[in-house]
Amino acid sequence: MTNLQTLNLLPILALASLFVEISVSASLRPVLTGPDKAFLGSRVAFRCIVPGSSLPVAYELMRNSGVLSATDTALERDQPASFFLKVTAASEGSYQCKATAGGSTGVSNSIKLSVVTPVSKPRVTSEPFPPVVYEGSPLVLSCNVTKGSHLSYTWFFNKKEITSSTSPFLHLTGNKLAMEKVTAEQAGSYYCRAWSRVQDITRVSSSTDFQVTVKVYVSKPRVSFSISKEGASYRGNVTCWTTRGSPPVNFSLLLDDEEVESVTATESLAAWFPVAMVPGLDMGVARCRVNTEVQELMSEPVTLVVVPVGGDVKVEVEYLFTANSKMAAARLSCQVSRGTFPYVSWLLNDSVLPSETYVDSHIHPILSHYALADQRRTLFLTKLGTEESGYYRCRARDSYDESEPWVESAAVLVRVTDGILNSMPRATSSTETPPKVVITTIEVITIVFCCFLLLTLAVGAACVYKMFDREQAQTHVASTNPSYEALPLSEPTTTSGGKQTDASSTDCDVQNQVYRPAQHTETLHLNNEFQSVKYDVLSGDALFYRSLGFL
Repeated sequence: MTNLQTLNLLPILALASLFVEISVSASLRPVLTGPDKAFLGSRVAFRCIVPGSSLPVAYELMRNSGVLSATDTALERDQPASFFLKVTAASEGSYQCKATAGGSTGVSNSIKLSVVTPVSKPRVTSEPFPPVVYEGSPLVLSCNVTKGSHLSYTWFFNKKEITSSTSPFLHLTGNKLAMEKVTAEQAGSYYCRAWSRVQDITRVSSSTDFQVTVKVYVSKPRVSFSISKEGASYRGNVTCWTTRGSPPVNFSLLLDDEEVESVTATESLAAWFPVAMVPGLDMGVARCRVNTEVQELMSEPVTLVVVPVGGDVKVEVEYLFTANSKMAAARLSCQVSRGTFPYVSWLLNDSVLPSETYVDSHIHPILSHYALADQRRTLFLTKLGTEESGYYRCRARDSYDESEPWVESAAVLVRVTDGILNSMPRATSSTETPPKVVITTIEVITIVFCCFLLLTLAVGAACVYKMFDREQAQTHVASTNPSYEALPLSEPTTTSGGKQTDASSTDCDVQNQVYRPAQHTETLHLNNEFQSVKYDVLSGDALFYRSLGFL
């Protein structure tokens, strides 16, 4: 009987044991923790744990779902298994933890480990190379490294970091710095910084400086000349120059379209050429040609003729006023009618004024507030007072020959008093230039419109007056003589002794007479003068002519 009961319980025990095994297997859910990135050559730690599992628990760390990397056994409840690895290039992959306890096995979550190679020896390269480009050309800089992964890049220009906000014309993409159209301001020193970061650790490496040269296109060359006297002979000098460009620049001098000499300027944008020169003679036509590796330009022609100073010399005076019409300064201009290189000297009351660079109050106690401009041809009196009043003259001679005589102008009186300083601008003499009056466009339009309006009103008033007067005359004639019968013309009366004719009586008679449609001519004696009047009865033109003063 007992054996029979035992046999009946065996299936139940087997089912219970199977249920327990399934429950334990379902509860094995290991949890794996560890880094997702690590520097090459560093050490990392993975930890795996099965909460609430039966002991002992065997752990295995696997890579890429098959490669066993490490094992460990936990003999205490809730004790994690630790796996320490030295990171190599082969360490990169997906890691999982496999736990076994009481015949049950479970697999953890997956962690993908990326191996970060520290940056080494970054350097800057360019396209095109070498980095020498003309303005407006494209340029791309690249930050290349010998080795490194998971890198970020930072660019610097003249030791200052480049960002999209501070440099909108520079485009940052990956390890490249692109410039679509370079300008002269973008020439300078560039370097890059490559870096990578793992958690709170950053590895950084910077390149050396990379010099970028931006060449400027040369502008159209110009040519000028000068002359100097050495003993009894003269020597000329032709200067060729350009206002912008990047050296080296080759300058060539052409006389009458034939090349005379060529010079390469490596540090400047000008060249000088000695030529023969004689005052008063035409030495030919000079032109300058400039050549670079990408350009060839020619200057305008200049005739090499030196005209000696001569002819008339005069002084023109112009007073300058402030906005409130107060005299502030005076400008004296020395007009030399002939001369290529005049040297101008100024005199006040027959005393020579000192130059701009040399002032000696003991030798020239003249002025303390003045300025020279336009190669000494213009004298500004920046302070006006009794000290600056007097007779001004200018004189000129050839600047290249100090032995030449002076050609002097007539004296011009400049008198400044306190009353003149505070007064409105006055009329100036023939040698003085009146103050300039500036009329705006709106003022001109306003004046023209007012004149047109006044003219229109005057014409309209005259027309209305004539029409009204003519209508009154016709009405008066029609009402006074409705039958249109001719009245006899009264004879003009004269006074005895040859006195003047009574004009008023005659005028009255003419005004009250109307004639028949037949047209004829009557002769009136008015003020001892004969006037012939033709009356048109139908139109009444006689009265109209009379209203205009013809009768």
